Amino acid sequence: MNTRTIPVARSPRRYDPERKSRIVDAAIDVVAAHGVAGTTMRRIAAVADVPLGSLTYHFEGLDDLLAQAFERHAERMSPLYEAHFEDVRDREGFIDAVTDLIHGGASMDPRDWVVAYELYLAALRDPALRSVTESWMRRSRAVLERFVDPVTARGVDAQIEGMVMHLTLSTATFDRADTREIVARLLEDTH
Repeated sequence: MNTRTIPVARSPRRYDPERKSRIVDAAIDVVAAHGVAGTTMRRIAAVADVPLGSLTYHFEGLDDLLAQAFERHAERMSPLYEAHFEDVRDREGFIDAVTDLIHGGASMDPRDWVVAYELYLAALRDPALRSVTESWMRRSRAVLERFVDPVTARGVDAQIEGMVMHLTLSTATFDRADTREIVARLLEDTH
């Protein structure tokens, strides 16, 4: 009788240098689709098409992965925001650019805003994420400060965020002309 054992064939280890990056992108997609509350390691692994163990290999846990995902999202959105104001040369152009941003400009789609608001909510509960939100807000305000003083930039930044939230959550329609008037009123006394 032959007692020789036949070695089990193992699949070769897959060389996947982009795996960690793909996992971070998948986390952003899962947050966009399910919110932070519905984001799980299993969902992220499925979207990234990687074994669940890959997540624990590359990240300390879900909080670490979410922090990196939110940081990547902010890093991707900031250049779009900056580019949106690139051709602004005067106050009227600034008002138009802010209005356009509120009404869907800067190449940001509703999914991008969903992820941003999920980040803000998560940062309310997890102070460790506030470094991501503060860095993102500081970068946005730096763009706005090319046109207005720092205090006004803070107000315009908050106005953009708040008005986008109102547009996103409201069942009513918002007239672009009304939005422009609101922005112009905020900027009335600035030079």
